[in-house]
Amino acid sequence: MEIQPEKRESAPSNDDSLNDWLPITKSRNAKWWYSAFHNVTAMVGAGVLGLPYACSLLGWGPGVAIMVLSWVITFYTLWQMVEMHEMVPGKRFDRYHELGQYAFGEKLGLWVVVPLQLMCEVGVDIVYVVTGGTSMKKIYHVLYPDGKEIRSTWFYVAFGALHFFLSHLPSFNSITAISFFAALMSLSYSTIAWVASVRKGVEPTVSYGPRSATPKAQVFDFFSGLGDVAFAFAGHNVVLEIQATIPSTPGKPSKGPMWKGVVIAYLVVAACYFPVAFCGYLVFGNQVEDNVLVSLEKPAYLIVAANAFVLVHVIGSYQVFAMPVFDMMESFLVKQMHFKPSLMLRTITRTSYVLFTMLVAITLPFFGGLLSFLGGFCFAPTSYYIPCIIWLVIYKPKRFSLSWFANYICIGIGLILTILGPIGGMISLIHSSQTFKFFS
Repeated sequence: MEIQPEKRESAPSNDDSLNDWLPITKSRNAKWWYSAFHNVTAMVGAGVLGLPYACSLLGWGPGVAIMVLSWVITFYTLWQMVEMHEMVPGKRFDRYHELGQYAFGEKLGLWVVVPLQLMCEVGVDIVYVVTGGTSMKKIYHVLYPDGKEIRSTWFYVAFGALHFFLSHLPSFNSITAISFFAALMSLSYSTIAWVASVRKGVEPTVSYGPRSATPKAQVFDFFSGLGDVAFAFAGHNVVLEIQATIPSTPGKPSKGPMWKGVVIAYLVVAACYFPVAFCGYLVFGNQVEDNVLVSLEKPAYLIVAANAFVLVHVIGSYQVFAMPVFDMMESFLVKQMHFKPSLMLRTITRTSYVLFTMLVAITLPFFGGLLSFLGGFCFAPTSYYIPCIIWLVIYKPKRFSLSWFANYICIGIGLILTILGPIGGMISLIHSSQTFKFFS
C-alpha cells in the first residue's frame, strides 16, 4: 500500500519572474535521457579514481561490503528524492533546500541543507580543479618525459581559465551537450583504468596488507577509506535540480522520466565503480596511488587517452555541480541583497566563484585527503541519510515496518561515515601538508 505524506502547509512559491531568470528553473524542456547523463556526470567523477586506494585502506572484506552497501543505500535514497520532488499537488521542490524547508520548517530546513549542500558542491569543484590539473600534468609528462618541469599551479590555472568562459552559460539545460560528452568520457576512462590494470597483471610482489605500519595509523587509514567511498556517491546534491529541468503535468509527472534516467545512470555507476575499485586494488595492492591513473605508466597512448577523458569529464562535472551554486548565489543576491537581475551581476558572481575554487585548489591540492574529508563530512549526510530523515518526517511510515527499518539502517550507516570519514581525511591532510610547499 502506498504511503501518503502527511498534509501540511506548503512553503511559499518563488516569484515566477525570478525563476525564469535563475539557472535551475529557466528551462524545463529536458528529456529523460538528459537525466541519465546529468546523473552519470555528477556521480562518476574524481571519486571513482580513488576507489582502488579506498579498498587498499579498508582491505578486501570491508572494502567490498562497504562499496556494495553504499551503492544500494544511495540508490534507495535517490529514489526517495525523485519521489518527493512532487509529493505536494501543484508544488515542485526544485532545489534540495526547498525539500528540507518543507520537512523541517523554513529556517531550520535552510540551515540543515544549504551549508552541507554548498560544502559538497564547492568542495567537488575544488577537487575537480585538482583532478583536471593533475590529468593535464600527467599528459604533459607522458608526452614530454624530458620536457621542462612545470609547476602544478599552472595546470590548475589553465583548468580554471576554461571555466571563466563555460560558467557563463545561462541554465542547466544549456550545459546539456557538455554533460553528455562528460558522461561518455566517464565510462571511457573508467573502462581504460580497469582494463589497463588487468592488462598490466598482478605483480609477484603485490601485497594486500595494511598500508601503514602501526595499529593507530591503520585505524585512521580505515576511517579515511570510509570517507573516500562516501565521496564517490555524490549525485544527490544535484538530483532535485536535475529533475527541475524536466517538464511535468498532473497526468505525466516528472518522476517517471527522471527515474528512468536514474536507473540507467546507476547501472553505469555500477559498471564503472566495481571493476575500477576491485581490479585496481587487485593489481597494485597497497601500493596503489590515490588516483589509480597515476599508478599506470604503460602503454603511454592509453594513459594519455584516459587522462584526456578524465579532463573532459571533470570539465563537465564542474559545471553540473557549479550550476546549483550559481542558482543559490544569484537568488540570494536578488532576494536578500536586492540586486537587480542582470548580466553584470551574473558575470561578477560566476567569475568570482571560479576564481575562488581555483585559488583553494592551488593552495590545498591534496586529492586523497580532500576526498575522504569531504566524503564523510558532507556527502554522507546529503546522500546517505538526510533523504531518509525527510522521508520519515513527511511520510511517517509505521513503526517496525520495512520502510521504517530501511530508513533507520541507512541513517545509522550514514552517521558512522559522517563521524569516522572526516577524522581519517583530516589526518591525511595534516600529513600531506607537512611536506607541501605552497604554490609549488
